[in-house]
Amino acid sequence: MKNMKTFNKGFTLIELLVVIGILATLLAITLIAINPARQFAQANNTKRRSDVLQLLNAVHQYAADNQGQFPTGLTASAAAAPIANTGTDVCTAIMPTYISALPTDPSLNTNPVTDCGTYDTGYTVSRDAQGRITVAAPSAELGQNISVVR
Repeated sequence: MKNMKTFNKGFTLIELLVVIGILATLLAITLIAINPARQFAQANNTKRRSDVLQLLNAVHQYAADNQGQFPTGLTASAAAAPIANTGTDVCTAIMPTYISALPTDPSLNTNPVTDCGTYDTGYTVSRDAQGRITVAAPSAELGQNISVVR
């Protein structure tokens, strides 16, 4: 009889566990580097910056067309009022002539405001004693302060 050696082809359990461990480590590093929650928060803040600029531009366009007079809800005060039908209601003054719809904060998960009935944008507006208008996003994420003054 001949001496025959048989070889089993395949991977050992140790080799499989090492490969799985390496893949798990690479996946964890990738998820930490990408950080989807932070990416979504940054995207929301970018939308907030765009929205406050749109609102501020609409208010100033209204003032430019009305001999420097701001909408009636924007009296000189120190407190920032919500842009809502219960706060500073600038909706009827600026929409739809100066802005087609009032943008809403992404945290509200609502569509832009197209009806000046019951609404809340999630943004605030104030006017100081010098007549400067400030539009802000109080719900900004990642500890950022998003406001525009003009």
